[in-house]
Amino acid sequence: MKLKTLYVCQNCAFQSSKWQGKCPECEAWNSFSEEVVNVGKPEATAKAGRVVRAMAAQKPQSFSSVSAGAPRTPTGIHELDQVLGGGIVEGSLVLLSGEPGIGKSTLTLQVVGKMADKKNSVLLITGEESVDQVSDRAKRLGLTQKNIQLLYETSLENLLLTIENEKPEFLVVDSVQVMASEGSASMAGTLTQVRTVTEAIMSVIKRMNIPTLLIGHVNKDGNIAGPKVLEHLVDAVLLLEGERDQEFRMLRALKNRFGTVSEVGLFEMQSSGLQEIKNPAERILESRPSGSHGTCLTMTLEGNRPLLMEVQALATTTPFGYPKRASSGFDRNRLELLLAVLQKHSGLNFADQDVYVNVVGGLRLNDPGADLAICAALVSSLLKKPLEEKLVAFGEVGLTGEIRPAFRHGEREKNVKKLGLRAVKSELSLRKTLSLLTKV
Repeated sequence: MKLKTLYVCQNCAFQSSKWQGKCPECEAWNSFSEEVVNVGKPEATAKAGRVVRAMAAQKPQSFSSVSAGAPRTPTGIHELDQVLGGGIVEGSLVLLSGEPGIGKSTLTLQVVGKMADKKNSVLLITGEESVDQVSDRAKRLGLTQKNIQLLYETSLENLLLTIENEKPEFLVVDSVQVMASEGSASMAGTLTQVRTVTEAIMSVIKRMNIPTLLIGHVNKDGNIAGPKVLEHLVDAVLLLEGERDQEFRMLRALKNRFGTVSEVGLFEMQSSGLQEIKNPAERILESRPSGSHGTCLTMTLEGNRPLLMEVQALATTTPFGYPKRASSGFDRNRLELLLAVLQKHSGLNFADQDVYVNVVGGLRLNDPGADLAICAALVSSLLKKPLEEKLVAFGEVGLTGEIRPAFRHGEREKNVKKLGLRAVKSELSLRKTLSLLTKV
């Protein structure tokens, strides 16, 4: 056995003999990490590979002989079950990721408590917190089941041995980035280790038919940390979104082999844990101030779920020569585009205005159909004229000043009527529509 140092791109697994600032394969910057790999004789490796393939050969099965539909176990958390497609599938590997402090550990313990009521043995293996820390949080959440087992472990080999011995009916591993195999010289969290750990865990749970929840980190861009192969290996990828200093959390599926990825779950962070939000529109309407200018309601679609959101805008005269544009929960580049359209086609001057836009509740609004609501809130703030409180605006604004129907426009209108609100009957012209809204 011979050891060799290589530099591996953590984004696409491209290998190089020297460090490079930019990956020539995926063009990612500062993605190379030094790893030590074992180099053997190619002939021996190929021969060993042929032997393994020959020994593992099995007889194929026909489609008609395979039973359709994998058994599911509902977690008891309706919003989570809705995202998963009805519950967690037996023998599946689910990856849960999110920002630090967003509530991953809290949601995980709540799932563990629900599954402990339905399974005889639940095992939680943590490599980031001590057993005492996890136990204290579990007691605050009211978990008292005796069939929940805790273990602190960062060695992959010991983790696999524990699974073989304990044979749990539900497994949680927190997290994949801190687990490491002793057979690899690279550090925990590198591409090689993440891939090795995930493949080993997946092989064991598939063979033993253990539903498993795997916790993962995110990088500074908000994407799931580690190589893309991690997302390809697992059966489902869940992402918990929201602002740490806000109460709302959104759970969305980025991948789901056993269901759709068009469902989202809504939660509220409270002292007792993450609580499900059954009617988010009611919460938005209750907390909305009356008679305020610079605020507008919009109806957006998160997958198949209609959501009523409130956008707020503030336009104030800047004391400097270059006005500031800032946004929270809305794309800043999209905001600047809408301001340019307003400046060109509405006859209003935003050139000397500092502009701030906020989506209430800490949620993120990526829907182009929210363009009209953003424009209406901006004009309302600039002219200091409040909009009608029960008015809901949605429509995509084009560069030529026209308003196009939002995606699934009719469905949005139906949901607005169910809430007792009134949808804006947008004209083709942005200027005319805004004039009607603000009664200019």
